[in-house]
Amino acid sequence: MAGGTGVVGRHAVTALAAAGHEPVVLSRKTGVDLERGDGVAAALHGCAAVIDVTSVQTVGAKRSKAFFGDVTRTLLAAEREAGVGHHVALSIVGAAEAPSAYYAGKALQERLVQESETGWTLLRATQFHEFAAQLAARGGRGRLRVVPTMTSQPVAAAEVGAALAEIAVGAPRGIERDLAGPQVEDMPSLVRRYLAAHGERARVLAIPLPGPWGKALRDGTLLGGPQARLGVQTFDEWLTATMS
Repeated sequence: MAGGTGVVGRHAVTALAAAGHEPVVLSRKTGVDLERGDGVAAALHGCAAVIDVTSVQTVGAKRSKAFFGDVTRTLLAAEREAGVGHHVALSIVGAAEAPSAYYAGKALQERLVQESETGWTLLRATQFHEFAAQLAARGGRGRLRVVPTMTSQPVAAAEVGAALAEIAVGAPRGIERDLAGPQVEDMPSLVRRYLAAHGERARVLAIPLPGPWGKALRDGTLLGGPQARLGVQTFDEWLTATMS
């Protein structure tokens, strides 16, 4: 499990363990460096599949492409060496259609996976409910938070993790149906609701970002299509659960 301690990865690890499997988390603490490749192949010996839910804190295309390019190439090469027959990658709905900024790296990741000789499954999901909390934290401090104008269809990270675990124990599927949340939402509104629930009386200022990436955030590119599989938990249900 690459990224097994993150927002989605920890749920996938829990789901695998609950089903009787033995997940192996790849991390620097266990001597594994996914960007440099140190210790990866050795850690994968005996594994039946690899789930990649790694991420990087950046909105820059150059850094995103460098990270996802290095990690994906490293994992695919190590899987071939270790005899792992199933690579499961988590991507973002709309990344291939709007390969700019952070999504440039995800689009590269998708391409590398699809071109690989390893059996693979690619699952694209919409933003997680936790994304509103991340935007609230990044948007400034005090009484004003600046967030991008964005139309989203947020999904529960736990449901994404469970879906990845279910995929990993089966045969490679290629491109899986998109996984999206049950409701289309306005992201600035989600940030407002998140802040209000936490007792913060900050004003949320929505700013339309320029360029192709900003357009994709607004025009529905990031929403699940008509064939998407829909999750169950709404944002408000998630927010209530996190407050209890």
